[in-house]
Formats: sequence, C-alpha cells, structure tokens
Amino acid sequence: MKWLALAGALVALTAVPLWVGSIYYVNIASQILIAAIFALGINVLVGYAGLVTLGHAGLFGIAAYAAARIMNNGHDHVAVAAGAIALTLAAAAVFAVLALRGTGLGFVMITVALGQIVWGIAYRWISITNGDNGISIKGRPSPLGLSLASPAAFYWATLVVFLVAVASMALFVASPFGASVRGTRDQARRMNALGYHVWMIRFLAFLFSAFWSGVAGVLYLYYNQFVSPHVVALTASAEALLMVIAGGTATLLGPIAGAALVVIIKNVV
Repeated sequence: MKWLALAGALVALTAVPLWVGSIYYVNIASQILIAAIFALGINVLVGYAGLVTLGHAGLFGIAAYAAARIMNNGHDHVAVAAGAIALTLAAAAVFAVLALRGTGLGFVMITVALGQIVWGIAYRWISITNGDNGISIKGRPSPLGLSLASPAAFYWATLVVFLVAVASMALFVASPFGASVRGTRDQARRMNALGYHVWMIRFLAFLFSAFWSGVAGVLYLYYNQFVSPHVVALTASAEALLMVIAGGTATLLGPIAGAALVVIIKNVV
C-alpha cells in the first residue's frame, strides 16, 4: 500500500504540467519544489539535530550569487553547479565552526549574525554582487543538452533534483549517521560519554544541510534568472524556518507540506 501511494504521488507530480493547464501554476509548482528542497535541508539541523538556524538564507544566497557569477563568465552548467556548491560548502564549514560554539539560543543568534554578514556583503560589495541591483543571467543553462527554457521542462528538471533530495533524506534518516544526529539532539552528554564526537556529528550534519540549501539556491537562480540581496535577508531565513515548523520538524513530508503552504499563500492567497 505504501509503495502504491508513492507510485501514485510520483505519477501525479510528473504529470503536473499536463493537468494544471496554466504556465502560471506550473511556475508555482517549480517554486514549491525549490522551496521544499531548501526546507528539507534546513530540517536536517532544525528537526534532526535540534539546532534552530536563522542564517541558512545566507548559504542559499551564496550558491545563487556564485552560480550567477560563474555562468556570466561563460562556463557551462557543470562548472556552475560544482563551483556554486563547492563555495557554499566552504562557507558552511566556516559557519559551522563559528555557530557550533553555542547551542540553543546561542546557536540561533550566531546564525543570525552570520546571515546578516552575508546580507551586508551582498548589499555593499557592489563590484562582486552589483549591490541592490542584483545580478541577472542570460537564460537558463541546458544540462546534457536539454533546454530548460520552457516552464514544463524546468519543472521536470527540478522534480528530478527534488526526488534525489527526498531519497537522500530518507537514506539519511535510516542511516547510522542519522541516528547519531538524532542522538546529539536528544542526549548529547550521553553520546559524549559513549565515545561519539558530538561536535563532528553536528558539523557534518551542518554540511549536509548546507549542500541541499546550496542546490536550492542554484535552482532559484535558474528559475528567476536573477538574484539580489533580498534572497539573503533575515526574513528569507525566517520564511524558510517557518516552512519547516509549519509542516512539522523531524519528518520527511513536513517540510515539503510547509513549503507548499508558504509558497501558495505568497502567490495565490
């Protein structure tokens, strides 16, 4: 029954461009998938590690800005995606080293500060980010020779990435590493006593979370073909956190449902 439901959901998602009958709603569906990938990444920290972050929009934006700069220098999709994700992970490593000095409210406040630093750079470093005017790209890339110019094509490409994200999250939850991350959330002292390196477990969870935040950032750039400082603002981090909380933390479907709810409210209501 479970597999039948999953197969039905997959068919329904794949057929969205065919049955919604409107480019507008296909674009909203793409926005939901991008937001869901971002929310799933944040849920690794908020739900499974018990670390509430209000700075992940900074990582999301770093990926988007890096992708825009690399693409405008004439590189292809592989170089764009690889470079943007690599830079995001490097920034995330710095974020994690600083933020994991605290827990609870301390962790939250450090992530807020780090996110605001990224926002300040995006707004003030005009030679790199073009300031408040943002950066535009000339059309979407064509990975593997497949054009993403049409709303339907972009939706299907985003759906593939979304399904990979969901599968990776399912593997994470079922893995020994996922269990150890949940252990640091529930009994950090006991985990230390048992010989687990709690800091390193949280550090790796932070990087895993940042990876999918970066992927979402690259997809955001491809979708909008533009990125500006509002992407890395504190409100963007708060909105992403709301997606996770609204749908339910420490679940696979919760962040997806929360992302759909927030995107629909923003665009339709």
